[in-house]
Amino acid sequence: MASRSTGGAGLPRFLPPDPRIEEPYLLTPRTALRVAILGVVALIAFGVLFLRLWSLQILSGSSYLDTALNNQLRTVRIEAPRGPILDRKGRVLVTNAASLAVELWPADLPTGSGRDTELRRLSELLDIPPGRIRRQIREHRSDPLSPITLRVAVKGERINYLYEHQAEFPGVRIRRTFIRRYNSEALAAHLLGYVGEISPEQLKELRKKGYVAGDRIGQAGVEATYDEYLRGVAGLAELRVDSLGRPKSALTLTQNPEPGRAIRLTIDIGLQRAAERALRYGIDLAHENGEWAADGGAIVALDPMSGEVLAMASSPTYRPSVFAGRADPEKLAPLLVPAAAEEANYPAYNRAIAGLYPAGSVFKPATALAALQERLVSAYQPLACTPSYFVRGTTGAGQTFKNWDPNVNREMTMPEALAASCDTYFYRLGHWFFGLPEERGHPLQQWASRFGFGALTGVDVRPEESGLLPTPEWREQRYTKETDPCCWQEDRLWKPGDSIQLAIGQKDLLVTPLQMARFYAMLANGGSLVTPHMVADVELRGGDRQRPVVLRRFEPPAAQPSGVDFSYLQVVQAGLYEATHAEYGTSSAVFRDFPVPIAGKTGTAEKYVELPTYKGLRDQSWWCGWGPVDSPKIVVCALIENGGHGGSAAAPAALKVFEHYFGVTAPAIGTVYSD
Repeated sequence: MASRSTGGAGLPRFLPPDPRIEEPYLLTPRTALRVAILGVVALIAFGVLFLRLWSLQILSGSSYLDTALNNQLRTVRIEAPRGPILDRKGRVLVTNAASLAVELWPADLPTGSGRDTELRRLSELLDIPPGRIRRQIREHRSDPLSPITLRVAVKGERINYLYEHQAEFPGVRIRRTFIRRYNSEALAAHLLGYVGEISPEQLKELRKKGYVAGDRIGQAGVEATYDEYLRGVAGLAELRVDSLGRPKSALTLTQNPEPGRAIRLTIDIGLQRAAERALRYGIDLAHENGEWAADGGAIVALDPMSGEVLAMASSPTYRPSVFAGRADPEKLAPLLVPAAAEEANYPAYNRAIAGLYPAGSVFKPATALAALQERLVSAYQPLACTPSYFVRGTTGAGQTFKNWDPNVNREMTMPEALAASCDTYFYRLGHWFFGLPEERGHPLQQWASRFGFGALTGVDVRPEESGLLPTPEWREQRYTKETDPCCWQEDRLWKPGDSIQLAIGQKDLLVTPLQMARFYAMLANGGSLVTPHMVADVELRGGDRQRPVVLRRFEPPAAQPSGVDFSYLQVVQAGLYEATHAEYGTSSAVFRDFPVPIAGKTGTAEKYVELPTYKGLRDQSWWCGWGPVDSPKIVVCALIENGGHGGSAAAPAALKVFEHYFGVTAPAIGTVYSD
């Protein structure tokens, strides 16, 4: 009997097998047969798999590789055409023209020297500085899968060359696009604005609204303010490309682009053309009168009841088409480069809503209304209109303020003083305002504020300036030890001269032509302050015989009552009618014989200017008024920069606008008697 013993470690130790015991079979014949069959099957399966892999890798490998490389789908945005811009009568001012653009997909550019070679060839072909292309690529570094528009409105041989050598320009694609066509050419350029590629700064603000890199958006005027309606909704398509970004299929549209909506303006393009010609006429008149520095200006025409802007001209101007298609750096320089802009007198600057000027005598109706409301003077109380007005200072010294006409020395009522634009009459009123008790506040400024001065008008095109309505508090904040180290303790004081100068619209007062037009609209309509606006509605245009569908109508805020007494308003209206019809009226030579009765006021405002060959005071020529007198239909306000007397340049320019609006021609203008 076999025995088993354990070692010291307790592990079993086996002894040699016992010969008396039969050892069992390790593998039976049946089991061996089964194992053999399984081995043959495994060998066959392995052989089949090996042959299949050999077929895929060796025989068909290149074919499948090409298929994989060519099966990359890319989503492409399809640009939506921008909506048209129409004038109030439905005439198309801005529309689109089909064009071709060259795009670059940075992610598909080759690496190394091949990249530099391609960028250099693109630079030469498209006439773009290579540094500009590289800068655009850097700016899109955070979004390498979006295309960069290198050039729009590419034509002729350049497009054909790219098509023929497509394999040599990986990452370059030609797409159909639209550029803006300005049917009105340079007319209303500042109102319409222009379109340009979205900047990185703009993209940060607008990305959440669906804007993407490469979008072309409104950059100024109506194009910018109403871009959300004009731009439409981009479509989507799929394109199969190879690994180098080369298209291998036609675009498959997955979402149709939605064209932008039409914007209808309140502008009458015929009146706009007349206003721009009138502005040029006023500048030419100023030159003929020896005002060599007259080099710009603005004209605004409003509906005094609704606030609709009928025309708004600013000079010098530009052609918005310079931003469309192939941008010419030389033509763009006066609009974008500060030094060139200064040399060209800032043609992109909309003087009608952003130009700041002393108002001069066109502000006198505001002083008159404030004085009547505060009971400083009665309407027909005679006051002396003298060649000068002397104010004694607190220390014994004094200052003399002169009348623009040194030959007048008689008493005048308020209507007469407005018609003759007597400075010394209004100097007295300004001095009386200064002498009011402290508890009365600053009533002249308070009423001027009610009339819209020192605040934005709310016009629906930007940017707009609010101007400056000076007050004693403003002077204290403006002149400090930091801003005026030598003289701040003296300059921050509000003195009698400040009120006296404000009464005739001089010294620190600054206004825009639109603010003045709004004020005269208030005088014309009976005392309500309207909100100027130039966009009437958003429309969905139908076919040739279908009327457009108004999707949204823009109703301006209701006119705000100024609080002025209507009887006092009638006094001022009478004075402005005499200014255009009485023998001593400052613009009677211009308007007296015009078939439509016009009321209005001239202004000659001194402003310090710095010109290339001159530094000093120059007269800004103003005229503002309305017609017809008893049923106002239109307010016109004209400003000629450095244009001299108001009756010599601005008033004749305004007359040209009235002539077009009413469809009548004025007789020849006689000798102008003007402040």
